[in-house]
Amino acid sequence: MDVRDIHTPVLLDRCIELLAPALSHEGAVLVDATEGMGGHSEALLERFGGIHLIGLDRDTAALRIAGQRLSRFGDRVTLVHAVYDGIVDAVAQAGRTRVDGILFDLGVSSLHLDDASRGFSYAHDAPLDMRMDQTDGLTAADILATYAEGDLRRIFERYGEEKLAARYARAIVAARADGAITRSARLVEILIAATPAAVLRERAGHPAKRVFQALRIEVNTELAVWERALPAAMGLLPVGGRIVVMSYQSLEDRYTKRVFAAASSSTAPVGLPVELAEHAPRFRLLVKGAELASADERVANPRATPVRLRAAERLRAAA
Repeated sequence: MDVRDIHTPVLLDRCIELLAPALSHEGAVLVDATEGMGGHSEALLERFGGIHLIGLDRDTAALRIAGQRLSRFGDRVTLVHAVYDGIVDAVAQAGRTRVDGILFDLGVSSLHLDDASRGFSYAHDAPLDMRMDQTDGLTAADILATYAEGDLRRIFERYGEEKLAARYARAIVAARADGAITRSARLVEILIAATPAAVLRERAGHPAKRVFQALRIEVNTELAVWERALPAAMGLLPVGGRIVVMSYQSLEDRYTKRVFAAASSSTAPVGLPVELAEHAPRFRLLVKGAELASADERVANPRATPVRLRAAERLRAAA
């Protein structure tokens, strides 16, 4: 099956529109910091014939698919196996020090969700892996086997915003005494059994949803990576450079909002009669708040439902 039949890029037209002013000149450089299966990159390479793409992904399987999809663009494409907090090194590896546009499409990709064997989904029984880069790091099963009850509770609360975090952590520790929890179906069974009947009746969504999200974030250190990656990426942009970020869970979006707000605000002390250049905002926001997918797009592509898009443009050079 053609990858285009299984992968629909989220907010594609809007991403192109927002990045266009930064990419419309010959020799512009675009970083797709979350390459995935190459859907956004392909459309941007087609739309802007003079750009060079640097595509990053931690998943070697995704890079293979993207490489095949983008092969017709030849030497206009440089793909790098890297986590996106390594964006500065990846850009340097491609022989650049500045880039004109940056795109982040955060979270779990269609490739991960559609491959049941990766263990990302609570809807399919599979080994509890959840690593985006299967060449390195702890699996979700490792975490369930080795983390203390308090640590499990912490990640469920922080990364899943799960109200039953303590109850679920206690149930997992009790269950693993009878044998390692290595498959998603077993974890789902434990979580359902630990959920009060009234909550099962009233809760919107599956009781395992937030725990699976929390485990995925912990396995891939997603929030720590994002907290390093966003400031580093913004530092690569020249005046007129643009960055677009799509988040799918509130923790990432809140951090993006906070960083963009600080970068687009004056740092001048209150009461100064004039604003000195060094205190002027470094960026301007390109969208008001966080943009959502349209109702039509959410129907056509349900994975666009939780997206929150934010974008900014550099106004003045870094000090």
